[in-house]
Amino acid sequence: MAKSRRIQIVLDIAPNEYQVYYTGAAKNVVTTSIDGRTIRFPANILRPFVTHDGVQGRFVIEFDGDNKLVAIDRIDN
Repeated sequence: MAKSRRIQIVLDIAPNEYQVYYTGAAKNVVTTSIDGRTIRFPANILRPFVTHDGVQGRFVIEFDGDNKLVAIDRIDN
């Protein structure tokens, strides 16, 4: 079995921008990781991190060896 991977990202999604994800009009977030890789993940995993200001901060996303999402954690604001 392949080893899991951890990828760091920085997000700054304004509240009106997140509405597109929240309503389901867009299902995936596409962003660039800190090391320059393009990453796509389901927008619904961000729901615990949404505030009145949207979604901001540095996050670590962990994927298993089959590229399935394992966890997302905020590592700072």
